[in-house]
Amino acid sequence: MPKKVYDVIPPKLAKKIEEDVKEYLAEEKVQEVREKKPRKNRRNSGARPLWIPVSGGVAVVLLILVVYLFFKLPRADIQIWPKVETLSFEQTITADESADLTDISQSVIPAQNFEITKTLSEDFPATGNASNEGKASGIITVYNKYDPATPLTFKAGTRFLSDSGKLFTAAGKVVIPAAKKSGSKLTPGSVQVKVEAVEGGDSYNISASNFSVPGLKGTAYYYSVYASSDSAMTGGYTGDVKKVTDDDIQSAKDSITQKLTDQAKADLQNQIPSDYVLLDDAISSDISGAGTQTKSGTVTDKFTYEATIKLSAVAFKKSDIDEFAKKYLISQMPDGKTLLDSSLKTEPTVSSLDATDGKMSLDVNFSGGTYKNLDKNSLSLSLAGKNASQINDTVTGILGEDLLRTKVDFWPFWVNKAPSNQKAVKVDLQFE
Repeated sequence: MPKKVYDVIPPKLAKKIEEDVKEYLAEEKVQEVREKKPRKNRRNSGARPLWIPVSGGVAVVLLILVVYLFFKLPRADIQIWPKVETLSFEQTITADESADLTDISQSVIPAQNFEITKTLSEDFPATGNASNEGKASGIITVYNKYDPATPLTFKAGTRFLSDSGKLFTAAGKVVIPAAKKSGSKLTPGSVQVKVEAVEGGDSYNISASNFSVPGLKGTAYYYSVYASSDSAMTGGYTGDVKKVTDDDIQSAKDSITQKLTDQAKADLQNQIPSDYVLLDDAISSDISGAGTQTKSGTVTDKFTYEATIKLSAVAFKKSDIDEFAKKYLISQMPDGKTLLDSSLKTEPTVSSLDATDGKMSLDVNFSGGTYKNLDKNSLSLSLAGKNASQINDTVTGILGEDLLRTKVDFWPFWVNKAPSNQKAVKVDLQFE
């Protein structure tokens, strides 16, 4: 009978060889103990060299290892890129504080109302320019030489014009006695009057001057009533100061309103849990108590402006709007398709807001990718034992036009087909 030659030792034979080697090595050890002689003495006496059984044992172990690697290590990694089609929709939904769950039939998702009140007071500089001018004043003597002699009375504020063209006014009522006549001689009546320049500035600090009464021009009294001063006018000066303007107040209002709003929004954001979405247009604000006690025109270097703001916001969970979009897409998806969760996108915008009732309307654009259903477990079973070409043909037959490409990798290098063990056939879906 011809002797069998094995390319690969069957498991039972390999096991028997291993047992024989172990038995042989055990006998050798027992024999050595009995003789109580070193191995080198036995070799010198013509015994079989030790390296022969040792090398035989190593060879058997290596052979068993090769058999194990051959049957246990082979693996097939199969990557499949299905074609992904995008479904897009636009839907108006309501985020409502009174809702407990997402309701596709009513287009409603839960929401929550958040509020914050904040007050801010700040000093602002006055930018208006004003002249802080002192008015010159002094004493003049008013004469009355009207003939026939008649006493004259002028009201407070009567103007007196100097010969240098500077205008002064009487501080009070002016009563000028009548002139006295003795024969042909006429002695004017006179009275001293305090006057003040009509404008501020040092240009009104004039020296002793003569004055006329412009209000009497064109009358018989114009040349009969006059005045003069014996000393210079004093007290007139000019200085630059700041005053509050309407623009200053408006600028302060705009600045503090913006700053207060930004600070209140930041504080509001800190109140809202990280899993909630707060849109900019989902915030309503109410400014109250805005103003300053300093009126426009007030001479001052700075003024204080204060305002209080109340922010009300409606926010919703990201997971709730994603859940709505996912359920809606699945309800509209063709049969035999699977939704690619990682491709889900939602873009909500606020169309109306009622922060008081904790409700707002959202226009939502959402989309998601879909691909043909594929049972990886069944597929891996059907690919066991097939080579790369057969695997490609099988996948193409299942997905058809819904397949972009397939990549097959075997391991170790000598493997050229998928193992018969389904667990060693790994199928992964890849998406671009």
